[in-house]
Amino acid sequence: MSESGPILSIITVVYNGEEFIERTIKSVAAQSFKKYEYLIIDGASKDNTLKIIEKYSNVVSKFISEPDKGIYDAMNKGLSMASSEYVLFLNAGDTLHSESTLSSILWDKNADVYYGRTYLVNDKGCVLGESRLIPPKNLSWKKLKLGMLVCHQSFIVRKEVATNYDLKYKIVSDYDWMIRCLKASGNIFNTELFISDFLEGGFSRQNERKAWKERFVVMKKYYGVLITILCHVIIVFRFFYIKVKKKKRTGSLKEVMEEKKENYFP
Repeated sequence: MSESGPILSIITVVYNGEEFIERTIKSVAAQSFKKYEYLIIDGASKDNTLKIIEKYSNVVSKFISEPDKGIYDAMNKGLSMASSEYVLFLNAGDTLHSESTLSSILWDKNADVYYGRTYLVNDKGCVLGESRLIPPKNLSWKKLKLGMLVCHQSFIVRKEVATNYDLKYKIVSDYDWMIRCLKASGNIFNTELFISDFLEGGFSRQNERKAWKERFVVMKKYYGVLITILCHVIIVFRFFYIKVKKKKRTGSLKEVMEEKKENYFP
């Protein structure tokens, strides 16, 4: 563990993110833990993103704004610029869960990976609930055959085991990257903390059909065809089960709201 200088490089990738970038920067600035550097990789935004970033020059350690080949190319730029022992990706709209999030992590465990839990938030920053996939108590690369069980924004990895994202995957390169990081890691530590609040409707969620196809290719590479097919049956069942459950919960909420309307506005 580094005795001087930053321990953690927090990397934010953004493109035309004027609506969300400020909340992300503020969540970093509010941390009681100060042994970090903060990098922002902007893809040559055409809105007010750059003006907002410039307001926080006292928080942002390194910043570039230039065209890229997509989100994972931008993330690779962030990795190449990072100079700390660990890296964490926190993209525009995502936030660290609380002011004490980073100070609550037991850094003296000297792990290769620290991971934790995640809340989902909407575009207003309101908490919608915990991520539908709860991280396992003991995480390994083999556990990811059932999908990306840990949110990317709640996954802190030692830089020396964090290789570049594979640009041949356009949607799920973060899944492939996480598997490779875990395969290269010896000490993997479950913080049992809520590390991040993740903005629902992220990149892979917006490209769901393509994401399913790409994920199958990634899984087949690491786990073989038979296990991939069997696990996809489980994943598909889980996906529709959660969707139905969510729909029922939403329906119940609508009924409650309608009842309130009748009571308050007869």
